[in-house]
Amino acid sequence: MKKVLFIDRDGTLVLEPPVDYQLDSLEKLEYYPKVFQYMAKIASELDYELVMVTNQDGLGTDSFPEDTFWPAQNKVISAFEKEGVVFSDVCIDKTFPHENAETRKPRTGLLTKYFNKEEYDLQNSFVLGDRITDMELAKNLGAKGIFLSEDPELGADEIEANKQTILDAIALTSTDWEKIYEFLKLQDRVAEITRNTNETKIYIKLNLDGSGKNDISTGLDFFDHMLDQIGRHGAMDLTVKVEGDLHVDEHHTIEDTMIALGELFAKALGNKLGIERYGFCLPMDDCLAQVAVDFGGRPWLVWDANFKREKIGDMPTEMFLHLFKSFSDGAKCNLNIKAEGDNEHHKIEGIFKAFAKAMKMAVKRDVNKMFLPSTKGML
Repeated sequence: MKKVLFIDRDGTLVLEPPVDYQLDSLEKLEYYPKVFQYMAKIASELDYELVMVTNQDGLGTDSFPEDTFWPAQNKVISAFEKEGVVFSDVCIDKTFPHENAETRKPRTGLLTKYFNKEEYDLQNSFVLGDRITDMELAKNLGAKGIFLSEDPELGADEIEANKQTILDAIALTSTDWEKIYEFLKLQDRVAEITRNTNETKIYIKLNLDGSGKNDISTGLDFFDHMLDQIGRHGAMDLTVKVEGDLHVDEHHTIEDTMIALGELFAKALGNKLGIERYGFCLPMDDCLAQVAVDFGGRPWLVWDANFKREKIGDMPTEMFLHLFKSFSDGAKCNLNIKAEGDNEHHKIEGIFKAFAKAMKMAVKRDVNKMFLPSTKGML
């Protein structure tokens, strides 16, 4: 699913003209400080679709003729395109506030196609704007707001919702495009998933660029301990909440969690630009665990690890192969896993730690090499 940045124009990309607030001549055109530098980095490094959304009061009427609007608008679009910033859509509402049009921000009439839940991830999308109505638009979309606030009351006469609910939608307040870029970079590879069946109810949130902060509860203590290895040793923030039919047995809980976790990795990786793609291995006391991974878009598992005990903790050893197969299917990645040694606990913990290190290496992104690591041109 695509994440979107819905970006206001006046007061966000360009400075809003004082007095009349209308950019109706090239003489009035002045760009927001640092906007080109950091919008170019956002466009080239981060995985967001860019959409311009702007209210232009009375555009096309005598008070704001179209022929005074388009020269400056076309200049803005052209200037950004020259910096590699291309808007997939430009949504312009031409109505006055008193018309109460469904197309006017903070209403969503111009943006209905983005409510397609199979194509767009609004929950992890952002609205950027300088008016409180932009932040209300974020709330109405189910997205989050980045408030470029010079005047926090600007647009307050047009808000329709309770102001506190609007403020709750604001993820960042800043007028510095460098800080906005840095914030978005941290949010770029964050994803979450809810997967509910008759057998399990699962919620997982993943930040590939985190610091190893975990909150894990599956109902299986040893499984929790192993998942914790992924977050801590992979330097990823991982939240896993599972309610499974453990009164039946452990199978559904383990299988469904790893399918969902694999799908979430694929979702968080997005377009995969700049990732290392591959990763691998480590010793743990008496054992040697080796895990090689390839996020090449095809699932496959090679497994070479035998266990003599029926369970380790509260986890059946027969599920170890199956859980990594489930992850491979969900993430569409190759896994080659091998472990040897005498201590069964050490072997499986070594595998999970090596898995975490392999993940950390494979998902690492080099923003100076934003291309697909594939001769095919796709992953």
